Amino acid sequence: MSEQTRYDKVVDLALRRGLFYPSSELHGAIAGFYDYGSVGSRIKNNWENCWRGFFLRRLGEPFVEIQPAEVAPEKVFEASGHLTQFVDPITECGKCGAVERADHLLESHLKEGFEGLSAKGLGALIKKHKVKCHKCGGDLKEVSVLNMMLSTRIGTGKLSKPAYMRPETTQGVVVNFKREYLINRERLPLGIAVIGRAFRNEIAPRQTLFRMREFTQAEIQVFCDPSELAKHARFSEVATSKIPVVLAKERKKGIQMVSAKALAKEYGEVYAYYMARISEFYASPGLRVRFFEKNEEERAFYNKYQFDIEYEFEDGGWREIAGFHYRTDHDLAGHARVSGQDLSVNRNGKRVIPHIVELSFGVDRNLLALLDAGYREEKKKDEMRVWLSLPPAVAPFTAGVYPLVNKDRLPEKTEEVLQLLRNAGLDVFLDDGGSIGRRYARADEIGVPFGITIDYDTFKDDSVTVRERDSTKQERVKIKVLAEHLKNKLNK
Repeated sequence: MSEQTRYDKVVDLALRRGLFYPSSELHGAIAGFYDYGSVGSRIKNNWENCWRGFFLRRLGEPFVEIQPAEVAPEKVFEASGHLTQFVDPITECGKCGAVERADHLLESHLKEGFEGLSAKGLGALIKKHKVKCHKCGGDLKEVSVLNMMLSTRIGTGKLSKPAYMRPETTQGVVVNFKREYLINRERLPLGIAVIGRAFRNEIAPRQTLFRMREFTQAEIQVFCDPSELAKHARFSEVATSKIPVVLAKERKKGIQMVSAKALAKEYGEVYAYYMARISEFYASPGLRVRFFEKNEEERAFYNKYQFDIEYEFEDGGWREIAGFHYRTDHDLAGHARVSGQDLSVNRNGKRVIPHIVELSFGVDRNLLALLDAGYREEKKKDEMRVWLSLPPAVAPFTAGVYPLVNKDRLPEKTEEVLQLLRNAGLDVFLDDGGSIGRRYARADEIGVPFGITIDYDTFKDDSVTVRERDSTKQERVKIKVLAEHLKNKLNK
């Protein structure tokens, strides 16, 4: 039996400890759908709040958050171009009927990328290299394209109308731009954020949270006056920041550390400014990322500039977890054309259609990256210790609180400590089952930073034992300063 990869171990831990698991598993799960468990929901919510804290509050920008509907009428996606352009190339096996993405099939056989190549070009390569079905070895049919949106109908009978589950959160922002622009005192730039679900009919969803049919996005569409993209009022704060980039014209050079000032010469200060801020966001939890630029053939149909933000998984190499795009006026111009409404704004006496700079994060992929980066194991004697070294800000709890035994007034004292910490605003939980070692191990596996044990000495000196997750070091701390002690540790 082959040895488990790091990815396999992370997934096993997630299933065992309630981080995530296949949706509707009781009735036979459908690929590409996952539920977050009681622990995973906490981690996900914490990541989303960290994202909000950084981009919507800390930066001090004129950013707001909305919650648009997840279903939209067909005309929304006619205007955005998704009806005709949001497609993937597919090929079907003539023998077993298995359907695969043609570019992914070629990549797995030839070990190089084919993103952006036409269906005709992919088909020619499949024939040239005699690529067969990976399941049964059968011959493959001609390459065609499949629209990835999930469709539905609204209403009943002859009055029903076609609609789609949104394939991205962007269009819900764009159709509400004019209203939000007026509500927010007609300011540009204006950033409108959404954290919400998106839906795609992925041909071959795989690797759990990495490629899903229902997933969560955290996005900001920054609406800008196109004549002001060259300058940003706060650019001096990031001008010297070094950003890890792989430029489309210089891929052979690999990752280059390029200053925001140098990037601004090519892309403008507004674009370079947000690139630096995204880099700063990932530096906080210690995730090593790179900005991989897509060339004209590889870019999404709506982008003028496109950088995939990629994290290097230990087993899977560099994989996209976020994106940074310049969508120009593609969205607003398309919606104005289809709706017949004027979506321009008055800027210094001139009518302007705002352009969009997009910061797009795959929440589920980011969580998978955090789990991959945080997974630790250490063998001591005949026992393997496993834990998640998660940043405290995204950990499901601050601390577990444990009575040494369930007798001799220790449970009552434990309840006092729990209430004290909760009143201080700390997210703590009680675990009174099994040995202390087992309780530490359970908490370590879900990334809880601290363990607090109430023992018999607590009645003598009014102190408790505080254990740190990563180092396993322990110290005695007085109960009266316990909350302050934990907060100081969290802020280091």
